[in-house]
This record gives sequence, structure tokens and C-alpha cells, in this order.
Amino acid sequence: MAKTEPLFPILQPSPPSPLARAAAEAPLDSIGCLTEYRPLASRSILNKVTSKRGLPFTHAINPYRGCEFGCRYCYARYTHEFLELEPEDFERKIYFKQNAAWLLKQELKALKPGAEIALGTATDPYQPLERKLRVTRSLLEVFAQQSGFRLGIVTKSSLILRDIDLLKEVAARNKLTVHVTVTTMNAKLARMLEPRAPRPDLRMRAVAELRQAGLRAGVMCSPVMPGITDTHASLRAVARAAAQAGADFFAAGALFLKPCSLPTFFAFVREHFPDQLSAYQKRYAASAFVSSAYRQRVAEMVDSVCREFHLGRRYSYYEDAAKETAAAGTSAAEMQPWLPLVGATGERSGHGAGAAAPEFTP
Repeated sequence: MAKTEPLFPILQPSPPSPLARAAAEAPLDSIGCLTEYRPLASRSILNKVTSKRGLPFTHAINPYRGCEFGCRYCYARYTHEFLELEPEDFERKIYFKQNAAWLLKQELKALKPGAEIALGTATDPYQPLERKLRVTRSLLEVFAQQSGFRLGIVTKSSLILRDIDLLKEVAARNKLTVHVTVTTMNAKLARMLEPRAPRPDLRMRAVAELRQAGLRAGVMCSPVMPGITDTHASLRAVARAAAQAGADFFAAGALFLKPCSLPTFFAFVREHFPDQLSAYQKRYAASAFVSSAYRQRVAEMVDSVCREFHLGRRYSYYEDAAKETAAAGTSAAEMQPWLPLVGATGERSGHGAGAAAPEFTP
């Protein structure tokens, strides 16, 4: 009988991981505009964050895998690599986690009071699918029955207003901060950058309504994109709108491009800002991060607009807690800031408003 073993077994493709296999076998639940929605069986909903970049939260929750907003700069496209899918599938194949609320309720039992949890670090918890499935709402219902956690929510969606009553219940028993990301007040530019996200004015209106409801909410202007949204005028426009909305704080940080995100963003630059392409290629050739000099420049602009419009800092809860622990004889250095960074760069996060003239800094 002839041998059927491959002559070069080392060249054979490795079998898919359990997660990738589960994604491949997930049945089609429904379809949207150029998007497929599928359920994904999950063993956990609360993920321990391990990073050398000093992220200001210890745990993260992402009720979905993938995000329909399709932001051209999104760093989270890498998460679809775990499903053995292409980065472009991040906005085309959306997976929703099953039994999310039950999982969260079980996993919170193992956390100590004061744990810092970020909701929406790699996918928007209020993307269009949430309107029907209400997975994020089910998680908030769990937190409304808990006490003592420090919870941060990051979103670009005005859909969060649906849950104001529930958010107030959560905030009554936990420390809650809502971060609404607004990269630019230029609606035309926003549509190019974030094709399916709500308009900037709708996001600012959401900030205003959250504040009127007594919730702590502010604006994340991230990422600041070199030559696109990195002028003082651009940042100032977003900060002014944030102040008019009554935002508690304003924060911004520079764009960083993971390898999985770079082709998508460069394609965007090539199409809409072709004169900037070579500068981007040089800037991000060796690292996903911009230089320390550029980060300092952005930080100075953020400080300037915050002073001008009397906008607060994101870490006021942390600073208050630090004072309390210092009075109790505990070093503030032992504590960790808890508000989440949507960009996960380890820097203060944010970006600017309106199309801007090129302003590249070495």
C-alpha cells in the first residue's frame, strides 16, 4: 500500500487554534451593511491586562470582537489575528460573545473591591449591533448589582444615551467615568476617518446629556494624527465643543500604528492626503510610536486648550484616592490610575478637530 504521509511535514499548515476554529464554525446570525454578525462561545468576558506600558486599568471587557465603525486608524485590528482572519475582516465580521452577563457575574466574584475595569478597549461597546443584542446593557445590569469597582467606558456612539438610567445606578455604587471619543469636529473628515461612527456633533450631544444626568463624562480626542488633526486649531475646536457640552475633562494623545493597522491607515492617507504619505512612511518605519518630542508637543497643546477652556483632568478620581491613601500611610506610587485609554499607548490619549495643515515634528 502506498505511503500517504506528506514528504515535507514541516511545510504543512498548522491546525487552527480553538478560538479560530470556534470563529470559523460560528453560525451566521444576521447581516448588516457589508457586515456579518456571528455568535461566539466564550469561556471568559473579563480579561486580565498584562502590559509593560503601565496601562491605567487592570482588567478589560470587550463584549464584541470586531467593530463596525471601521475607523481607519484602529489599533485593535490585531485582535482578529487570534481568529486567524485578516485585518480587513475586523469591520466585516463581527462576533458577539454569548452568555456575557453570566460570565461577568461569576468572574467579578474573584476581584477585590477597587479593581479598575475598562469597557471597550478593543471594540466599541455601543456599535450598531448593540442596539439589537444589548450585550453591553446586560453587563451594566450586572455592575448595577455590584459595589466598589472603578469602571471606565470608552465609546464613539450616542447609543450610550439609551442606558443613562442604568449608568446612574452603576455610578451610585461604583466609580464610573464615560469617555466619548471625538477625533475631529470636521464632519466631512470624521466621515472619512470613521465611516460608520456617529457624527461628532452627536457625540458631543451625548457628552452633554450624560453630564446633565450627573454622570462623570469627558472627551477623548485620540488619536492625534500628524498632518491631519495635529494643529492647535484642530485640538482647540474639539476642546471648545467639549467645554460647551460641560465635559469633566479633555485628553488627547498621538496616533500609534500597529503593523496590522498600518496598511489600512496608509491606504487612507494615500487616497485622501497623498502629500503626507512619505512623511508617514518615514515616521512609522521603525516604530509604531511617534517620537517623544512629538508626544511632548501634543501634550503641550492639550495643556494649553485645557487651561483656555477650564477643562479638567481625567485622573481626578485617582488623585483624590491618592490623597486618601497618603493620609492612611500608603504610598500613592503603589496605586494605579484607573481610567482607560482607548489607544492603549501608555500615554495620555486623544486627538484633534478639523482638517489641519501638515505639521510634522521630528
